[in-house]
Amino acid sequence: MGKPFNFLQAAILKSLSKALFHKVDIKLTHDQIVANVQYQFGLIPGDTPRTIGFTLYAVCLALWGPLFLLLPASFGAWRLRVLSRSQVDILQDIARIRGIVYAGYYGHWQGETQDDNLDNPVLNAIGFTLPAHRVRGPGEVKIDYFPGRDLSHSDLVPHDAIPSEVDVIVIGSGAGGAVAAANLTAHGHEVLIVEAGALWNSHDLSHEERRMTSKLFVDGALQNTVDHDVIVFQGRCVGGSTVINNGIALRVNQPGMTHPDAVDVFARWASLGAPVDVARFHHAYDKVSERLSIHPIDPKSGRNNGPHLLNGWAAHAAATGDPRDLAAPAKWFSKNYGPDSIGANCAYCGYCNTGCPYGRKQGMAQSFLIDAHQGGAKILAETKADAILWRDDCDEDGKRIADGVTVTLPDGSHRIIRARKGVVVAAGTLASSRVLQKSGFGQSGTNISLNIACPVVALMPTELRVWDEDQMATYVDCGDFLLESHFQPPMSMSTLMPGWIEDHARRMLNYNRLASAGILFPADRRGHMENGNLNLTLRSDVELPLLRRALATLTKVHFAAGALEVYPALLPGQTLYPGDDIDAFFATAIREADDVTLSSSHPHGGNARNADPAKGVVDLDCRVHGTTNVLVTDASTFTSCIRVNAQLTTMAMAYYATEADPF
Repeated sequence: MGKPFNFLQAAILKSLSKALFHKVDIKLTHDQIVANVQYQFGLIPGDTPRTIGFTLYAVCLALWGPLFLLLPASFGAWRLRVLSRSQVDILQDIARIRGIVYAGYYGHWQGETQDDNLDNPVLNAIGFTLPAHRVRGPGEVKIDYFPGRDLSHSDLVPHDAIPSEVDVIVIGSGAGGAVAAANLTAHGHEVLIVEAGALWNSHDLSHEERRMTSKLFVDGALQNTVDHDVIVFQGRCVGGSTVINNGIALRVNQPGMTHPDAVDVFARWASLGAPVDVARFHHAYDKVSERLSIHPIDPKSGRNNGPHLLNGWAAHAAATGDPRDLAAPAKWFSKNYGPDSIGANCAYCGYCNTGCPYGRKQGMAQSFLIDAHQGGAKILAETKADAILWRDDCDEDGKRIADGVTVTLPDGSHRIIRARKGVVVAAGTLASSRVLQKSGFGQSGTNISLNIACPVVALMPTELRVWDEDQMATYVDCGDFLLESHFQPPMSMSTLMPGWIEDHARRMLNYNRLASAGILFPADRRGHMENGNLNLTLRSDVELPLLRRALATLTKVHFAAGALEVYPALLPGQTLYPGDDIDAFFATAIREADDVTLSSSHPHGGNARNADPAKGVVDLDCRVHGTTNVLVTDASTFTSCIRVNAQLTTMAMAYYATEADPF
């Protein structure tokens, strides 16, 4: 594996490391940190390393070029502090490059196994213990592997044995594609599932964060919107994002689980021209939930960070007395882990977002893909679907008929695979839109919605060790936004942690005393695909005021739970204290999206359902308008933002579209 960054880029990284750790007692040399960054980016396929390399040149120029490289680290640290307070967009974007250096330090990994890292100096310095070395007492779940649930590599179609034609080609193996494929095989169709990513079964996964994020995520977890304001996390592997998510399974507008004042999603869809048969959709929810054994998590799996949010919310709501706050459901998440009845319940290791090495999460590769494969479906991994091919003739109504799909193999060669009956597109909102646009549907990729997250970290008076539990355990539905408990392993936490130089280091050294949660707010139908990338802008009169109010609310909840300090994810890295005027702070601190660290893990829309072809890409049965035999069965079919985690609703939509044979 070569080094993706050249000599000058490596020198810039080294100077950045010296500046970011100026007067900080670090446990690695700066050369080791640069080597770690080189290794991590060497694992990322595509153009991402090259893009970051060019950004490093821009960083160097912003930090006064040769002076930054030649003068002592104190100069670089001073320039970084100036940069962190800048309001120039390009400088704010450049400032975020710091996360790469922090990942190079806190993502340090030795050898191959957890045992190789018993003396990992970085992890030991912050008091972090890897799962294999944690002591679990009576009544606790052992952190060990639950066998027999994974697809194997022998289940995949070799690249030298790709069928020339099948009945149905399903593009994508995630939540939408896997469920559709399972139903289609049950209808007797010969199905080929085409997946751009590789298969990572449980034994392939590890707790080496840098390797897993580089390999399992699109663009190494650095995919972002055109203006770089929002990072968009999506999986690129067999099973899609179900491999790297937290297993959260929420229904839209579920009684008792949703705020009574929240928008009625199905009514909103109907008002836009895209009604669903509500009874049928809930039947789809039920069937998916039954197959995945979805159930509320065991409170002991989120014993500290989960109650921190619930208790803080209860105290906050009691203090405000606002009927809207008092009506807000504050609940434990339901998830597709386990089930406990067979001893496969979650081992709450805290690494959900880089895959479960213990075979305990029922992602698509442990459930619907196995169902599809047992029904005869073939799975073709590490193969990118490029576009749909069309027959020369149309049907009697003038509708186009799909003839097959063009694909690109790992060696860069291209193949055509014919589809006798039809094509299902389920590669996720962004990738599905790209495929459809390349297939001649220019209206695809419009009205994309995001549930946008933003973290807020709190310093507590005593040690909590919330990393030894489920990453996301509880939530509060506030009506127009959600609060969700969450915590990350060291590398990921360091990139989310606000603060610079010694402030950032101090916060990471208090890793065992941190609690963390995030907000989740909707950006409804705000995005569109532009040259293959997502363009999305938050409005100054809608999303930004909601963002300020949600962050202020979560900050108050942290303090109500006893926090001593709160660190909202703002670029300058400010610290808030009890007694501060929190509303006034956020009113002035956030003027644009660039001021805040924002991310999204479940984009949806782009190929919306609608009865009117002028207003949607697919019809009410998820069939692409103007075609006879092309369906879309992923979250891109959602007509508007659903507010909550999209996993379960994506699966239900795929089931809804394919329970009856669509071909």
